[in-house]
Amino acid sequence: MGQGATDRHRHYESAFDDCLRRHGWPFIRVDEQKRAVFTGAKIKSFDFLVYPSTGKGWLVDVKGRSFPYDGRHGRRYWENWVTQDDLEGLRAWESVFGDDFEAVFVFAYWLRELQHRQPLGPVHPFRDERYAFMWIRAAQYTSLARLRSRSWDTLSMPAAQFRRFAEPVFPEPLPDAALNAT
Repeated sequence: MGQGATDRHRHYESAFDDCLRRHGWPFIRVDEQKRAVFTGAKIKSFDFLVYPSTGKGWLVDVKGRSFPYDGRHGRRYWENWVTQDDLEGLRAWESVFGDDFEAVFVFAYWLRELQHRQPLGPVHPFRDERYAFMWIRAAQYTSLARLRSRSWDTLSMPAAQFRRFAEPVFPEPLPDAALNAT
């Protein structure tokens, strides 16, 4: 049975969900099919409420990207674009949740081939594919992002800056026993 249109995009979130479970981090997956209404305005939902092992809770917007990305301008690495709506939604939720939470983007890279340019951190196997997860605070992303497309209302960070500031979500690989768990 083939993947439906929504399944093709959700594999990134499913891989992240699996990795959170295997690392034992508490989290809640948010129903992204709905927009929440808060104070009369519709706010774009985030994908996960995550409680990392240290620090503040995370309001996570997962951004799935192929690595490398084969586009009409050739192969590109470290794709990290977001929409203005993504940023505004995370900012709004961060103000609702308060100081104990921070809005973050998690870039879930679907590793299309292993090579020297692959993202930092451990590779997570999931459903016969490989993923790497990099995170960056939404506030920091906003301060470094540039307009990518006015017509699509998207922003992105230069790849060199992204590599400098983004961090692996899980800096240590899972033990073999956790990888083999079902």
